[in-house]
Amino acid sequence: MVSNEHEPAEGVPPTAVPAPSGPAEDARAAPPEVADSAADPGPDPAADPGPDPAPDPAPSDGPDGPAAPPRAPGIGGLPAPYRVVAALGLAAVAVAAGLHLALVFLHVAPSNTLSKQHADLVDGWVYPEFEQNWKLFAPNPLQQNISVQVRAEVRTSGGEVVTGGWRDLSAEDGAAIRHSLLPSHTEQNELRRAWDFFTGSHDENNRPNGDRGALSEEYLRRIALDRLAEGGASGDRGGGGAADRIERIQLRSATTAVAAPSWSTEKTDTQTYYRELPWWTV
Repeated sequence: MVSNEHEPAEGVPPTAVPAPSGPAEDARAAPPEVADSAADPGPDPAADPGPDPAPDPAPSDGPDGPAAPPRAPGIGGLPAPYRVVAALGLAAVAVAAGLHLALVFLHVAPSNTLSKQHADLVDGWVYPEFEQNWKLFAPNPLQQNISVQVRAEVRTSGGEVVTGGWRDLSAEDGAAIRHSLLPSHTEQNELRRAWDFFTGSHDENNRPNGDRGALSEEYLRRIALDRLAEGGASGDRGGGGAADRIERIQLRSATTAVAAPSWSTEKTDTQTYYRELPWWTV
């Protein structure tokens, strides 16, 4: 009997045909060491930062041990006992300087209630080392309220002469200045300086005592006429008619002393005194 070599023999199992090989199959077929190396590709060079850099070496403390911290500037850098002594010394200097300035201030300031009460203390401190032969303030500061008032004789359109009431020019200037952030220099000083100019160049009987007397009269008269033209010649602002003509004007001052404070024992005469000038023909 002719046997077919391509047919398996009876009773003998057929030989398995190997499947196509692949990576998984290679891994299963490979030894364990080779399979582990194939499954783990190893660390990624790009993801691995490498070993940590070595820390910077600490600054050398030197052969004598650790370096001392820097000392704070000023008194704060001193030891505690020295700080206390320095603080007490500065406080004593500040108190002495403040006391000296206060006593010298009372010495050179105009006479007042406080300087009168402590006159012995002030004189004992000032004389003779700190004697002052100059004045920090005016020797006779103004302690009065002085208002300048004016009235006019007006000839009306009917030919009648009418004398208006007194008009307080200083009060009008004060009302314009009060609560004003930018007060006018004219409203502050023009009338006041004109009246000071007149009283300084005239005696108590309103007679000029020098060459500037006539100039001061003309200056004061011109200011009064300008004010009357602005607000009317009568006692009320705007009370004069357009056809009224001013014939004469008269000025006066009303002087009232400033009352002493409530805590002072000084007695002050607060009565108002008037100084009337003669009529001036316009």
